[in-house]
Amino acid sequence: MATIRSATVEDAWPIAEVNVWSWQSAYRGLLPELYLRDLSVESRAARWQRVLADPANQGDILVLVEDDSVVGFTAVDRIRGELRAIYLAPERWGTGLGRRLHDTAVAALRESGHREATLWVLDTNERAQRFYAAAGWVPDGATKSDTMPGEDVLLSETRYRIALVSG
Repeated sequence: MATIRSATVEDAWPIAEVNVWSWQSAYRGLLPELYLRDLSVESRAARWQRVLADPANQGDILVLVEDDSVVGFTAVDRIRGELRAIYLAPERWGTGLGRRLHDTAVAALRESGHREATLWVLDTNERAQRFYAAAGWVPDGATKSDTMPGEDVLLSETRYRIALVSG
């Protein structure tokens, strides 16, 4: 049975593992192979430890735990009303666990008083686009482009939006 709970500092390493493994699978063919290969669980864990230790992030990062292991996480920005991330261990894709994470994140944004929420999706990430469209998210016309740090790769993203209240 999978459960979802607020992340703690002790979750930094398993969150980093899921973060790196899911990036390496989800972005294969979309981002440079060398960049994906060089992603470091150690550096991501250090970053997640800092994020999770910050009281301002309390409750904004949730983990999905299955058989005593973190197999997914979501991050929201309750102030901005933004779904920042949903990542699930690749071997759990297609099981419905990603949808559970999504629904919990959206509920958290709704409970924080937002009438709508936004998220950004890489334009070439068709899998994520299908996932969010199936949950009711729609592109709102906003786009942004940036280059990857240390790479000559242009990343183009589209913003999606969803209503959190009826009417």
